[in-house]
Amino acid sequence: MPHLPSLTGRAAFSCSSHFRFHVWAFSLLLYCATVCPAAPPLTGAADPQLEVFDKLLTSFVGGHKIPGAALAVSYRGKLVYARGCGYADVAKREEVQPNSLFRSASLTKPITAVAVLKLMEQGKLKLEDPILNHLSDVVPGAQRKNHPWSKITIQHCLQHTAGWDSKAKFDPMFRSIMIADALKVPTPPTSLQIIRFMASKRPDFTPGERYAYSNFGYVVLGRVIEQASGQSYEEYVQEQIFKPLGIKSARLAKTRLKDRAPQEVRYYDGTKKARNVFSQNPADVTLMPYGTWSIEAMDSNGGWLLSAADLARFMCGLDLSSKQPLIQPETRQLLLRSRPSGPAGFEANGKPKSDFYGFGWRIQHGKTPDQAHYWHESSFDGISGLMIHRDDEVNWVILINTTELVKGKLPAEEIDQLLHDAMNSVKVWPEKDLFSTIDQLNP
Repeated sequence: MPHLPSLTGRAAFSCSSHFRFHVWAFSLLLYCATVCPAAPPLTGAADPQLEVFDKLLTSFVGGHKIPGAALAVSYRGKLVYARGCGYADVAKREEVQPNSLFRSASLTKPITAVAVLKLMEQGKLKLEDPILNHLSDVVPGAQRKNHPWSKITIQHCLQHTAGWDSKAKFDPMFRSIMIADALKVPTPPTSLQIIRFMASKRPDFTPGERYAYSNFGYVVLGRVIEQASGQSYEEYVQEQIFKPLGIKSARLAKTRLKDRAPQEVRYYDGTKKARNVFSQNPADVTLMPYGTWSIEAMDSNGGWLLSAADLARFMCGLDLSSKQPLIQPETRQLLLRSRPSGPAGFEANGKPKSDFYGFGWRIQHGKTPDQAHYWHESSFDGISGLMIHRDDEVNWVILINTTELVKGKLPAEEIDQLLHDAMNSVKVWPEKDLFSTIDQLNP
């Protein structure tokens, strides 16, 4: 602790005394601001039973100088915890609220997968369908037989085994300028234009041969959903998934800061800048989260704007005990048993891998496949998130508005085990259900 000037003797109304007092007070304030920073604010209803989450959030956010975070926890279909911590906008001191909206990034993929499964239930597609059967806007029927994508199925896209490997070449969802130049169209290109660009190229490996995470594959699924449903991707998901669950605030995100939605947080990723894909001027640069790529083109792979409570509600819709199930019980069994064949699902010796990527989720079986853990992580510039279903009927979602690393990891990755430990420490869960409270915040 720095040396603080002491006040000795009787206080006197002299200039010297006043000066010494102000120096001492200033030193104390400086010490408190640097060595003992104030705990970040918490919003939402406090519950002594779940104080462990309050302590973890304030310690993690404050200790690692994270702008803000939102945590939602459900138990047996009830929202038992929903709080914001820190700031949605640091400069304006706007606090993160329980209903603050975040870019969901790859937490969109499980939503897109459920949309595909619902279309399967409705008889509008089959998982073994070639994707070209549902992409007539890209590849006309006469060209499908010998097309490079002719062997790629919907299931391949769901499981990241379609053959696109961003590590082998590039991720087209982050190459707006290159693709716009190649197509001779204004930047940024739309999702359909990106698909048309990629349709002239062969996959990086034989479909089904192995696993390679692919944002592009889920953008393709968005267009499959549109053709099979006869609706836009956004309309179908709103009508078939969000509306039945009572999720009212969900919307597709916009990239540029000027288009920030009401209740949406700001995103922080240091001071790094790059070419602005929304400008035709090559010299125009912008902060990484706000125009160095186009989230509008990523609707079905990373485009939803949601709160942590919204995502918890979505997860509850997949629970066995759900009062508003999103999919039929047999479809849920199919989802949890969706282990891919070959190296994507099995070790070289034929033993099943401990976890695998199924239909929109990474899955780890418990004693039985129906007792599985499943989860998904997410990150775009300025957003780090994680949502997890545990086999003890606990779901939780953490959303953080920065990608500044914590101990060399993304923030959501670093807090993962700490949150599991906190969940394990709760012996009795509250009986309340906060979903109605969140509804009142989103009229």
